[in-house]
Amino acid sequence: MRIDIQGRARVFGDNVNTDYIVQSSRKKETLNPKVLRQYLLESVDPSFANSIQPGDLLVAGKNFGCGSAMEVAVSVVLAAGIQAVVAASFARTYYRNAVNNGLIPVECDTSAICEGQRLRVLLDDSGVRVLNVSTGTEISGSPLPGIMLDILSAGGLVPYFKAHGGFVTDLR
Repeated sequence: MRIDIQGRARVFGDNVNTDYIVQSSRKKETLNPKVLRQYLLESVDPSFANSIQPGDLLVAGKNFGCGSAMEVAVSVVLAAGIQAVVAASFARTYYRNAVNNGLIPVECDTSAICEGQRLRVLLDDSGVRVLNVSTGTEISGSPLPGIMLDILSAGGLVPYFKAHGGFVTDLR
């Protein structure tokens, strides 16, 4: 499988926790990601949700998605039209929830990526590459196992199971 997406970098720092992604007070009102997307990252940047353009990519430092394990912190990102998060590292539960829900988690050195730069993210069996189209540089990322690429290509775990009826045991 091959995933190839492009978008504008929206840059945040280290330790972006799930309560920053969507505040607990907002989750008391509803868990509907289509409603919650208007509050995406509001505690970090109150104008962020209104500034999202189709194809934007979240870029962050270390430990993205730390905090609670609620899936709504992933589904609200997807509901905002963001297909991938590029981060130096992820909290384990956020990473797994991202794959299960079809949000592409890319681990790589993000220190040289600046707000607004154009990125191209390529994932396939040979590895992960993040091309900074704005600067002409390339960053290698942590490769994903083939089954994760297949799940992400299908749009998440549920669509993958619907298509395959279970895990395909292809030993790549």
